[in-house]
Amino acid sequence: MLKLLDFYADWCGPCKMMAPIFEEIEKDYENRIEFKKVDVEAEEQLAGQYNIGSIPTFVLLKDDKEIDRKTGAMPKEMLKAWLDSQLK
Repeated sequence: MLKLLDFYADWCGPCKMMAPIFEEIEKDYENRIEFKKVDVEAEEQLAGQYNIGSIPTFVLLKDDKEIDRKTGAMPKEMLKAWLDSQLK
């Protein structure tokens, strides 16, 4: 199963825009993609491990290895298209 890490911060405007989209599509991909939110301030070490330079950043993992990433807010359809392309 793929895993999607959402690196965010509570003070980040674009992150706040993406939060409801992230929660909404989580249901669409149940049993296919595991969704995890990662607060960059609470998880500084993990953010450093993934070289997170700006937020929001979405890191897609397969077998705990990064296979792709997207940075910045995006429309729900764009996020879903990206995830669908990775599930093939």
